[in-house]
Amino acid sequence: MIQFHNLPIEFKGKDGVLKEWLTIIGSNHGSEIGNLAYNFISNEEILSINWQYLKHDYYTDIITFGYSEGEKVEGEIYISEEQVRQQASEYKVSEQQELLRVICHGLLHLIGFNDVSQEEKSRMREEEEKSLILHAQIIGN
Repeated sequence: MIQFHNLPIEFKGKDGVLKEWLTIIGSNHGSEIGNLAYNFISNEEILSINWQYLKHDYYTDIITFGYSEGEKVEGEIYISEEQVRQQASEYKVSEQQELLRVICHGLLHLIGFNDVSQEEKSRMREEEEKSLILHAQIIGN
């Protein structure tokens, strides 16, 4: 079951499409979605989580905690809506597109993709792009 807490206004009433999209992303990678919670929070809240659990004293766009067992993907994802909106401006993309990229980024981490090395970052970006294309296909764009 996929849950969204404090879903950004761009996606109000569209959570069914997001759930379908995320389920397909998981399926495309041989994973089934179990309990997955997306929490959209403030910069201050993500800073607190980042410090409390990772001992990082900086803002970030996303923090992912995985509880997966086998092929079933489970976890909690925290996304700073403020940070994502700032990034959209920096990257010169729409806020909706950047939110979608970060949403799928969290799921990709839970599936097993990493972004530490340059090679991993490139692979993650490829998967994010594929996921954004898939979303556009689902909504008919």
